Amino acid sequence: MSRNKLNMGVLFVASIILLFHSPSINSTAFELETAANGEIPFSYIEATGRGPSKWGELDPKWRACGDGRLQSPIDIVDVNVHVFPKLGELQRDYKPANATIMGRGRDIIVQWKGDAGNININGTIYSLQHCHWLTPSEHTFNGTRYDLELHIVHANLLGQITVVGILYQYGKPDSFLSKLLPFIKSVTKQEKDLGIINPRKIVFGSRKYYRYNGSLSVPPCTEGVLWTVIKKVRTVSVEQLQALKDAVDDGFEMNARPIQPFYGRSLYLYNPCEIIGNFA
Repeated sequence: MSRNKLNMGVLFVASIILLFHSPSINSTAFELETAANGEIPFSYIEATGRGPSKWGELDPKWRACGDGRLQSPIDIVDVNVHVFPKLGELQRDYKPANATIMGRGRDIIVQWKGDAGNININGTIYSLQHCHWLTPSEHTFNGTRYDLELHIVHANLLGQITVVGILYQYGKPDSFLSKLLPFIKSVTKQEKDLGIINPRKIVFGSRKYYRYNGSLSVPPCTEGVLWTVIKKVRTVSVEQLQALKDAVDDGFEMNARPIQPFYGRSLYLYNPCEIIGNFA
């Protein structure tokens, strides 16, 4: 067997392991990710003594925040990326459904209450749950941090979570945020009905994406979260980003976790335009 064929085989096996080896997220972890918690038990400011470097010490259940080796976010560096067309296009089957908006103190969350559809990753169906925004971006591209990141959270019947991340820089208004802006400006910590919201209005803008195995990016930092980060950086207006910052509690205007160690894990890029050897 040639070295090229052997390398391709290793990549394929590694990809299958990445796609299917995702432990279930327990209910406590998922509730902390999705619900409002009153006084937030952690901070993004190190001077409080409850900042990101201390998260793993604040609660025994949060140990992964300090000693996990599959933590998110990461710096997506070209030299670590394997271009792998066999990942296939991201299959979205979203549909309009009732949704609510609420401030969690640390961020703003839009939750779909009805069946808002799903994404299909290698035959596994993950139902759309909610989305929320972080500023600045949590993930970085080759060390560059952008102005905003949207996380679109999905879960399957086994409780496994997959998140789609979209990064934004200052520019033209984002169309999805434009629709939500009046609600964001008046948001409270009580759920407010948004009526029917079509998640297909969230513009991805590119078929290219990165994929890796990571974690929740807030405590308890549970690992086994499958991440898809869209390669294209989209735009958000100054007004939209300021509204998101104004809607959170004091001290959470900057609510992005710092970059976590990569630890040599697998990182793949789906690029439908790329043809490499026998991958075509």
